[in-house]
Formats: sequence, structure tokens, C-alpha cells
Amino acid sequence: MFKTLVIGALTACALVFAGPAAEAKNVVYTAVLDGKSEVPPTDSAGMGKAHLSYNPKTMKLTYRITYKKLSGDAVAAHFHGPADPGVSAGVELPITVSPSPIKGSEVLTDAQATDLAAGKWYVNIHTAAHPAGEIRGQVVAK
Repeated sequence: MFKTLVIGALTACALVFAGPAAEAKNVVYTAVLDGKSEVPPTDSAGMGKAHLSYNPKTMKLTYRITYKKLSGDAVAAHFHGPADPGVSAGVELPITVSPSPIKGSEVLTDAQATDLAAGKWYVNIHTAAHPAGEIRGQVVAK
């Protein structure tokens, strides 16, 4: 009986300590945004950075995008894909525009998560002077 209790207690301890290790870790992504990455490139002095964290267990993507020196106010922003650098694609996720920094989160679909992991997403910020996009950056795993 004592042996059974000790084995049961050890098993319970092992499960408690194994739990956090078994959880999915967040995957970190970044993007550097500039005018030369646009298609076609712009002469914008604008620049930005995007920091993304993706939880594969919950499929939640959290992002923070900073930008500066745009030709005017940001009027739209999106995650686009699937696309390689230098190739245009449709909107995957709209981003609610705000003054820098832009913060948000979304739950991804399986297809979106696959494209994100494959490096097939980019961030695009649009202005009135550049309605097709003023600065852009490819999202890559850090």
C-alpha cells in the first residue's frame, strides 16, 4: 500500500512539472517596414517595425507595429499574404489604424497560421499619398 501511494505521488508530481513544458511556446516574428520593400517601391522616408507573438495552442496572434516619418497619417494597414518578398497578395487580416504604436490581436485560421510560419505574410501601411501602400515589411520568424 505504501509503495502504491509513493508511486502515485511521484506520478502526480511528474505531471505537474511536465505540464508547462508540454504547453506550446509562443513563436516570435518581426518585420522591418520601409518604402523600398513596397511593390512598386516608394521614395518614402517612412519606416517601421512589427513585433508579433503567435501562440500555436490558442492560435492567437498578438502584434505591435511602430512607424514614423510617413508622408501623412496612416489611413489603412493590413497583413497580406500568401506572398514572397517583392510579390503582392490580398489582405489576410485588416489592422485597425492608430497613431504609432498600433497594437492588436487576432485568432488565426489553420491556413493563415501555415502561411505565417512559412514566411508568406507582409505588413503594409497605407497613406493618402500612397494608397497602395507607403511602407511594407516581410514577416519573418525571429
